[in-house]
Amino acid sequence: MANIKQQKKRILVAQRERLENLRYRSAIKTYFRRLQTQVDTGDAEAIAVEHVALVRLIDKAAARKALHTNTAARKKSNAAGIVARGPQVAVKRKRVVAKKR
Repeated sequence: MANIKQQKKRILVAQRERLENLRYRSAIKTYFRRLQTQVDTGDAEAIAVEHVALVRLIDKAAARKALHTNTAARKKSNAAGIVARGPQVAVKRKRVVAKKR
C-alpha cells in the first residue's frame, strides 16, 4: 500500500479508469450481440442503426484509449462482416465423451 498521498490518489484514479474501460469493453460486447440479433431477424433498418451505434461506441473507446487502435479496427471489421454475412444458423454439436478404460 502506498504511503505517499499522491500515490494514494493515483491508485484511486487508476481504479476509476479501469472500471470505465471495463464498461466500454462490456458495452461493445453487448452491442455485438444486439447486432447479431438484428441480423438474424433481417430488418435492414434496425441492422443499420445497430451497426452505426456499435461503430460509434468502438470509435469512442479507441479515442479514450480503452481499446488499442488495432483492436478497434479489428472489431469494426468484424461488425461489418457480421452485417455482410447475414443471418447465421445455429448449429448444435454433440459433445464427445471419452470412454473409460
